[in-house]
Amino acid sequence: MSDKKIGVGIDVGTECIKVVVLDDRGTLLGNSIVARRGYFQDRVSEAFPVALEDAQVDAADVCGICATGFAENCVPMATTSLGETACHALGAFHHYPEAMCVIDIGGRDPKVIRVDDQGRPTAIQTLRRCAAGIGTFLIYAARHLDVHPSHLQEMAARTDEACDVGSYCSMFSGQDILEKLREGVSRESVALGCINSIADRVIEIGRLTDPVYVTGGVAEYFPGVLKAISEKTGLRVAAVPQPILAGATGAALWVFQEQNISLSQQGAN
Repeated sequence: MSDKKIGVGIDVGTECIKVVVLDDRGTLLGNSIVARRGYFQDRVSEAFPVALEDAQVDAADVCGICATGFAENCVPMATTSLGETACHALGAFHHYPEAMCVIDIGGRDPKVIRVDDQGRPTAIQTLRRCAAGIGTFLIYAARHLDVHPSHLQEMAARTDEACDVGSYCSMFSGQDILEKLREGVSRESVALGCINSIADRVIEIGRLTDPVYVTGGVAEYFPGVLKAISEKTGLRVAAVPQPILAGATGAALWVFQEQNISLSQQGAN
């Protein structure tokens, strides 16, 4: 390798393990995303070498590895760690260096994060526990609608008539899906109802102000949630580039910050 510094971020979520490899210009060199199954540490060991291969770098070239996410303690090769809220703030700020409102919507509880003009989180709000599990709920919904999760959004887009799927509790919302199907409601209407239900849960958190950027797997695979949030609030809501990688990107950036390595070009990707 050249004399560039290489940082790696590993975001161990409840549904996916994401690995990002950055150089000290902030350029994305490679990444990998592995669906979580079985033990977290096994999937980390699977995803890490794939990302290095994608980046065409060796482990010996890496100056640091930062772990974050639900199971950050399952990253044996980590040299440091940082909370997922700070990582998502850093990841969003890398693309849009301004004060902002970040909505992190992943497999578990969504968060609304106020980020200052230095990329630091200044306030964090989350949902009540019974409404957590947003990404997992959408995967559950896709299974009962007999569609792959990646096609749930496509199914929802085929109708403008959404049935009412409760947003108060993840467990009861799942029961709503079964009852709607028993009543013969169209799968498309149920799918759109699920998308709207997630939007309602996020809006319930409150304190959404322009500009609003969204990170996390839901923004990656279910853009209709962002559209629904925008329509319901009147705010412009946009996903950051490759939103599912935002936490891992922030983790990789933290490697440089912790080692006092200044990026030679902010927001390069």
